[in-house]
Amino acid sequence: MKNNELSNILNHDINEQIDGQLYTLNLGPTHPATHGIFQNVLTMDGEKILHSEQTVGYIHRAFEKIAERRNLTQITTLTDRLNYCSAPINNFGWHMTVEKLLGIETPKRVDYLRVILMELARIGDHLICNGVTGMDAGAITGLTYMFQDRERIYNMYEQICGARMTTNMGRIGGFERDINDKFHEYLQEFIKNFPKRYGEFCSLLERNRIFMDRTINVGAISSERALSYGFTGPNLRATGVDYDVRVAQPYSSYEDFDFIIPVGTSGDTYDRFMVRQQEVWESLKIIKQAYENLPDGDFHADAPEYYLPEKSDVYSKMESLIYHFKIVMGETNIPVGEVYNCVEGANGELGFYLVSDGGRSPYRLHFRRPCFIYYQAYPEMITGAGISDAIVTMCSMNIIAGELDA
Repeated sequence: MKNNELSNILNHDINEQIDGQLYTLNLGPTHPATHGIFQNVLTMDGEKILHSEQTVGYIHRAFEKIAERRNLTQITTLTDRLNYCSAPINNFGWHMTVEKLLGIETPKRVDYLRVILMELARIGDHLICNGVTGMDAGAITGLTYMFQDRERIYNMYEQICGARMTTNMGRIGGFERDINDKFHEYLQEFIKNFPKRYGEFCSLLERNRIFMDRTINVGAISSERALSYGFTGPNLRATGVDYDVRVAQPYSSYEDFDFIIPVGTSGDTYDRFMVRQQEVWESLKIIKQAYENLPDGDFHADAPEYYLPEKSDVYSKMESLIYHFKIVMGETNIPVGEVYNCVEGANGELGFYLVSDGGRSPYRLHFRRPCFIYYQAYPEMITGAGISDAIVTMCSMNIIAGELDA
């Protein structure tokens, strides 16, 4: 079919079957193979995808607008509902943005604890993404096996904040409480036994001929196109670009740790899978370094205007009672300013653009959600592919619906 003939066909109503040759397939929002509540309207010639049009907005929550009516502490509960597969990274990224605006310097212990929890979150996120990529290619065993380690990570979350998925972890300036003995026990077990379990998962898929045939040269994108779209994270590194916020703009004492940045070459589904596979090993290396060198000291900064005092002090000291009331009721004015802060989320650069006019809530808050950026490239990456390739490509990009609608 010539290009002009195809163009004329696609200009027709997308829902209209044309000469019995082309048809429309709604891939989502409720299709069991879509990884979230979003829709792709595909124009198909048999199994071949000729055109794709995305639709987002099915779970629009207006987080950015809600943030304009909340104080800084209350916004944390919005952030962990973006990429809910690695919520602590979102939480700490937001807290660091606020600390940057307020000029709060956190103790080393806080930095190292944040690093441990962010890297645990990265591992959990990658286990889900790569496990589901294997499942989409027909191998469900890996996903069900590695879910056990995701649960072990969630057990550690629970010891820190009482929650497992939407964590509301940490506070501006640090943590609500220090880590307990149970957390130490869980983390030590994880560091000791996870490598063996993960090694078995690696041997299941990494050199599996069926899996390789299903993923190599599927959903490829060049480094030039990826950069033009604004790719970051594993999806960009899979194309050969070694950009990582933890190295390019170190935060939370990441400069103290020794690790490498895995990169791919072709930017296809297999490269995205392998970059995440290697990043899990690097995250484990970072966790071991941070835990073995965990500093003593306070688990929060000296920021009484934004950090809730001890309950016993609230009941016995007037100054603590005043701080408690002002923080809970959101009656502390924010300094005038404009900041952008970013962290290396599990699926790319997660940024927060915060503008304050001196009130008690942000004048403007924008979330830079990496998935929203990746999803723009999805039609280009699947055009000419089959429907099964579109599914495995979608998963390897780690598109989380919570980041599409904010």
